[in-house]
Amino acid sequence: MADNEALFTPELVFFDWECATPAEVFARLEGELAPRGYICTGWLDAVRTREDAYPTGLAMPAANIAIPHTDPGFVAKPYIAVVKPATSVTFNAMAGMGAPVPAQIVINLGIAEPGGQVEALQALMNIFMDADVAADVLGQTTPQGMVDAIRRHF
Repeated sequence: MADNEALFTPELVFFDWECATPAEVFARLEGELAPRGYICTGWLDAVRTREDAYPTGLAMPAANIAIPHTDPGFVAKPYIAVVKPATSVTFNAMAGMGAPVPAQIVINLGIAEPGGQVEALQALMNIFMDADVAADVLGQTTPQGMVDAIRRHF
């Protein structure tokens, strides 16, 4: 997979967003990602459509997360964006497994290489299965701190 030093960058870590729905998170992300050259035209519709068809909420042992993504064709430059909203944003459960998930953190994958999304998903799920590791990530209050914490465990 692409070097995670390049994927995780403080410019793509966002705290305390007031978003009530996944659609609001995606709209705000588009406003951050597009001007920085990370996504292609059509990304917003693609990520919304994919989330409707294949929800990404995960109730993990240590934290509730969402890992939305879209087809690599909408990624101009590989990235992983992290949103820690002011309050949880409810996503439907991945693979229809259980109740909707109030996500404490949203990690948007912008992975362009084949198979890279699966590898990144597995690494992120491992982070949020371990209570100490998840607490380290969720306890961060600065973009650089968040990047450093995820890099430590990714």
